[in-house]
Amino acid sequence: MVDLRRQVLERWPANWPVQPFREPAWARQEPTYRECAPALIDAAVKRADARVAGNWFVVAASREIRADKPLGLRAGGRELVAWRGPDGALTIGPGACPHLGAPLAEARVHCGELVCRWHGLRVGSDRPGWTPLPSYDDGVLAWVRLDRFGGEAPTDRPVVPERPQGDLAVDAVATLTGICEPMDVVANRLDPWHGAWFHPYSFTRLRVVSAPQGNEVSDADDKFVVEVTFRLAGKLGVPVIAEFTCPEPRTVLMTIVEGEGTGSVVETHATPLGTGPDGRPRTAVIEATIATSDRPGFAKAARIAPALRPLMRRASARLWRDDLAYAERRYALRAGHV
Repeated sequence: MVDLRRQVLERWPANWPVQPFREPAWARQEPTYRECAPALIDAAVKRADARVAGNWFVVAASREIRADKPLGLRAGGRELVAWRGPDGALTIGPGACPHLGAPLAEARVHCGELVCRWHGLRVGSDRPGWTPLPSYDDGVLAWVRLDRFGGEAPTDRPVVPERPQGDLAVDAVATLTGICEPMDVVANRLDPWHGAWFHPYSFTRLRVVSAPQGNEVSDADDKFVVEVTFRLAGKLGVPVIAEFTCPEPRTVLMTIVEGEGTGSVVETHATPLGTGPDGRPRTAVIEATIATSDRPGFAKAARIAPALRPLMRRASARLWRDDLAYAERRYALRAGHV
């Protein structure tokens, strides 16, 4: 049996996307704490925080916002409501009716406007006490601009990362909420060293090829380059090289630059929601996975995207259930809650 396995491995085509791998037992893998200097991560988070966002915040997946019913949202401590007009145009505005404060998330959509269920007041465009907010739909995610909360000079549109385009791309969005601040989510994503230790069910053979050193780093060099194998089943996985960058303060972009799925991205957006009943901050992690491949088989997979999206969301949510524990712990230590 061992000889047969060795023969299979020796004849395994090197150009196949799925490759067999060997790995030590979890506790015997190479420790990464020496490379993962807290100061290095803190410096990367500070550089990200200094970038321009133009007061834009991701609030939901584009597909979540419909024309037949409103969607209640929250960002920057504000209650919001979102819906689409008959032409599909996105509208986001205050979530409370200007009359007596009824929740507009429970309103009815009629002729592209919201009709409050308490007293029938219509909203949709400027009227006393209610004004729509600047919003942007990039095709995968919906953004809202909160100028008072953001405190920056506003921009006409958000910083949308470069993504794979065309019919050969499948996207899925997962959303989770944690007791932490956006910087804790960003810090988690800028620590690739924890991947094979904290997520052994998904990652193996992880090595950080390069990381930005010091406080003064050029934009071109401000990236983490990681060699990693995405585990599929047993001792089979997909080896890739990925880059982690921050295009704006609350976004971490992972791009596969070599290997299967080159050009695929994972966008992790951290949106501050405000404080919870316990007085602690809440942050939404809204993660968009946009996969692509030039292999002929992927075209067939793209045609069944609706069936793939739940699987992609589930994989992302599984990772973030663990990673939110990391982010929440980081916040709790900083805030003195432990």
